[in-house]
Amino acid sequence: MRTTVLFFLLTWIFLFPSAPTVASEDAQIIKSRKRMVEHDLKGRDIRDPQVLEIMSRVPRHLFVDKSLQSKAYADHPLTIGEGQTISQPYIVALMTQILRVKPGEKVLEIGAGSGYQAAVLAELTDQVFTIEIRASLSQMAAQRLKQLGYEKVRVKYGDGYFGWEEHAPFDAIIVTCAANHIPPPLIKQLQENGRLIIPLGSTTYFQTLTLLTKKNGKTDVQHLLGVSFVPMTGEAQKR
Repeated sequence: MRTTVLFFLLTWIFLFPSAPTVASEDAQIIKSRKRMVEHDLKGRDIRDPQVLEIMSRVPRHLFVDKSLQSKAYADHPLTIGEGQTISQPYIVALMTQILRVKPGEKVLEIGAGSGYQAAVLAELTDQVFTIEIRASLSQMAAQRLKQLGYEKVRVKYGDGYFGWEEHAPFDAIIVTCAANHIPPPLIKQLQENGRLIIPLGSTTYFQTLTLLTKKNGKTDVQHLLGVSFVPMTGEAQKR
């Protein structure tokens, strides 16, 4: 019996050598992620236990280049190429907490980037759609998400300004790039009682993290806190 079990385990390791399990992770990675949750998230205003649990589990270091993996759990953005960044863990957790995504809800992300935010959302619902305007990043995000087991996340190469009409309406929309206005197509594609969160303001300097909620066909807008995101490109730059 022991021989059979050992053979099974060795076969599993051979077939899936890079499966992102906690047991296979470096001790320093685990320690850094725990510190991130305790200090940078719990130590601030992240209180949602589900968000905290997800942030303690999703392997952020696998969404950045190997040369940056030792810095993956520091609370600041990291470059992912083409002038784009992966948002700091606190901002990812905060935007996720504010959206209050429930199981089964349909979520649209504008700006897939490395795929990390989509992975976090996919721990809350099995209906995550994400759009990336840069072809190479879109391809890498789709591949990475699939490799890490997030096969239900749908990734599209295109201009997020126009949303993803064929899958609308959405219960929640998260925009991970700055715009000086809220794209009208996104408001149109938002479900009644849906939530949309976006860094709104100057695309050169700082923005205000803004939450829009659609109620009875009207929009309720709340300005939350100052942030700094890379600008939305494509159609947004023409308006």
